Amino acid sequence: MRGARALRAAQRVLYSLAHVPSHGGTRVSKPRGAIVIPSVVLVLVMALSIFLWSRGDLNRLICDGDCGPANVVPPRTLTSDTVPAESKPARPSPGDVDPAKLTAAVTPALGASVLGPHVGFSAVSPSSGGELVSSGAGPYVPASTTKVLTSFAALSLIDPQTRYSTRVVRSGDQIVLVGGGDPYLTVKGHKKDDPVVRADLTTLAGRTAAALKKSGTTSVSLGFDASLFTGPDASTGWESSYVSQNIVTPVSALWADQGVQNGMRAKDPAASAARTFAGLLKDRGITIRREPEQKNAPGNETPIAAVQSATVARIVETLIRVSDNQAAEVMLRHLAIAAGKPATFDGGTDAVVDTLDAADIDTKGLTLRDGSGLSRRNRIAPLTLAQTVRVAASTPRTSGLVTDLPVSGFTGTLVDRFAKLTSSLGMVRAKTGTLTGVHSLAGYALDAGGRPVVFAVMADDTSKVAPLEAQAALDKVAAAIASCECG
Repeated sequence: MRGARALRAAQRVLYSLAHVPSHGGTRVSKPRGAIVIPSVVLVLVMALSIFLWSRGDLNRLICDGDCGPANVVPPRTLTSDTVPAESKPARPSPGDVDPAKLTAAVTPALGASVLGPHVGFSAVSPSSGGELVSSGAGPYVPASTTKVLTSFAALSLIDPQTRYSTRVVRSGDQIVLVGGGDPYLTVKGHKKDDPVVRADLTTLAGRTAAALKKSGTTSVSLGFDASLFTGPDASTGWESSYVSQNIVTPVSALWADQGVQNGMRAKDPAASAARTFAGLLKDRGITIRREPEQKNAPGNETPIAAVQSATVARIVETLIRVSDNQAAEVMLRHLAIAAGKPATFDGGTDAVVDTLDAADIDTKGLTLRDGSGLSRRNRIAPLTLAQTVRVAASTPRTSGLVTDLPVSGFTGTLVDRFAKLTSSLGMVRAKTGTLTGVHSLAGYALDAGGRPVVFAVMADDTSKVAPLEAQAALDKVAAAIASCECG
């Protein structure tokens, strides 16, 4: 796993050992054994480095935590592969999962008292889609595992290579900043090591100022248009304190840095972005005659500058890996538009349900109030989550969702988990869900024989005084699958 980077890591260790300065710079002749012994030590160091890297023990040393999905080789027994297979003898199949053995493996972990009285589990066969094991009744509060459904619908309805444009248009002596719903638009230039940040107001201001000066204009009024999204900018299913206590930014088609400035979330992120943009234009010699005002772009406008977002595939990868609530709500509106529905919470959630139904995914008991899982009014059954992961893996268009899932001990929201469950490090890919008293995981694990098991485990009445213990108990359910010889 991740052999190339492991080798480079080992090489850095070897280089540092091989270039230790000699004492006082004095040249001393060495016997032959003095050369052979260090060589053996270096080989052992390289082997140990590769082993520790594969387990994830060097994450913090080399990657500063999350090593990113590009550095983890995903098991290929589940994901859809559009590249023709190489001509070589086929490996023997590990066989099917025995439901009785799987049940015996997970039942003790599901019974942990810290998980509370309402625990649900579902595992489905990746080949047939049939349910292998079911435990618990009814739907559950899903928390951020809701993002699995949102992301599946987004990839199903929107071309994964789609990009969203933030534009400046001109009508007479007025320009209008038009939001295109880029969830990762920033104020300053994007970081080279963060591929999801592709567009920024600084670049847009530079292009706009250049276009205005080229036409002989140095003084304009500025409007801003965030009308792509409609309806309430906060879900009725959210706690009333979410916006007032700086937990979420009101959803908008126009914002920069997700509406966050100096640690505070803007109550009107579009207006805030417009004011920032006005300042950037002023720095480039353009006079803004008055305070930016909200105004829909006129139909006869002339486009003068634009910046493009990352692709939808990249946006989904990031929001799943880091569990980005803000980006999930933006994508909920984009998928609503793609489905021909209003770009609102209701339009988006209706489109998600329709997409699941069209994919023949069981939606019994499903209730959605948002796309991120912040709402405690959401209800999802474990079977719905497991089937969504399984169906996503079956087509090239949506299979990226499966490889986007955090990897146990290596990436995203699982980077600091499974540390004591060493046999399951790298063997589980799952989306996490966490609210007070709510913990869930949805994804897949490879059992001890390499058999993929698509699963979801949910508990929404856990001990509120021991959240880390509840989280660890949930991890043990996934680890039980990874340790099971379930064939």
